[in-house]
Amino acid sequence: MKYYIIVGEPSGDLHASGLVAALKAIDDQAEFRGWGGDLMANEGVEIVKHYRDLAFMGFTEVAANLRTIIRNLGFAKDDLLKYKPDVVILVDYPGFNLRIAKFAKAKGLKVFYYISPQIWAWKQSRVHQIKASVDEMFVILPFEKDFYVRFGIDVHFVGHPLLDAVKRISPSFADRAAFCEKHELDQRPVIAMLPGSRKQEISKMLPLMLAASRRFTSYQFVIAGAPSQELSAYQQVAGIADVKVVFGATYELLHNSHAAMVTSGTATLETAIFNVPQVVCYKGGTLSYQIARLLVKVKFISLVNLIMDREVVVELIQKQLTEASLSAELDRLCNDQAYRDRIFADYDALRITLGGSGAAENTADIMLKKLR
Repeated sequence: MKYYIIVGEPSGDLHASGLVAALKAIDDQAEFRGWGGDLMANEGVEIVKHYRDLAFMGFTEVAANLRTIIRNLGFAKDDLLKYKPDVVILVDYPGFNLRIAKFAKAKGLKVFYYISPQIWAWKQSRVHQIKASVDEMFVILPFEKDFYVRFGIDVHFVGHPLLDAVKRISPSFADRAAFCEKHELDQRPVIAMLPGSRKQEISKMLPLMLAASRRFTSYQFVIAGAPSQELSAYQQVAGIADVKVVFGATYELLHNSHAAMVTSGTATLETAIFNVPQVVCYKGGTLSYQIARLLVKVKFISLVNLIMDREVVVELIQKQLTEASLSAELDRLCNDQAYRDRIFADYDALRITLGGSGAAENTADIMLKKLR
């Protein structure tokens, strides 16, 4: 089979790479081409566009880059027609991928969607686009299946691929002493800072995280560097040259962290799966945030709380996010053992709710059966 995969973000690259590995294991004629990142390339996907060139966040940022987005859409459509795949596999990234789904379906191509857009949170009208343009939808959050049933769409709940990713790579991680030595850190306990993967997020979140860290002198604060960014991006935002950043080792950083400050997104779930107590932070552009408030239909912004349908981890959003509030929550996370134990218990329940391991294998098996 010939597979064309489109990914627009680091998390999509991670999950698509696992799916590619699973497809190769059961399809010895598999060929792959697509949009993604280094992890997909390592699995043998011919990458024609890297996700680092695609990441635009927020309403105003998308508007400012509209010409680039339109050019990318045209390139994708032309490349699809030239490659003539047996199936187009779209991974999240809805603003772009739903347009590609409509085009591909009109051209007679089979369209599979792996990892549903978060239409249950906002833009629920997109469900009608999905019903019209997507042949098979594979969802990774348990409540998504019920959501789609409400609209007469039968989707496949395959489990969450993060559980497999963590299980696969965690045994190879160094302990904290070795980790700190490898990355030229000192031997104090580590608190992870995950300020996001896009420049707009980093410029908003990192200064607040660094400000909150100042009085915690018995800990060292380490930034998880996004693969799409350079060290200079963090140095410029921090205003110092010796800011501690590790690249290509986010999971190993979480594995060795006592607590974490995390920008909302997939990273909140990753942090929970690594059993790290966290505070969730978000502060967007004023205009983008005001528009989002009118459109978003969920109670929480972190996947951890959304999946459990209650507050497991504290969310500090927009005006609530200050140096003082962030420092206070970080103090609880570091020093209140009863509070930490409650979070650990909730994380155990979260893993059960996510449905266990084998997401990529489950998805690959269903996909190949449908194609054949």
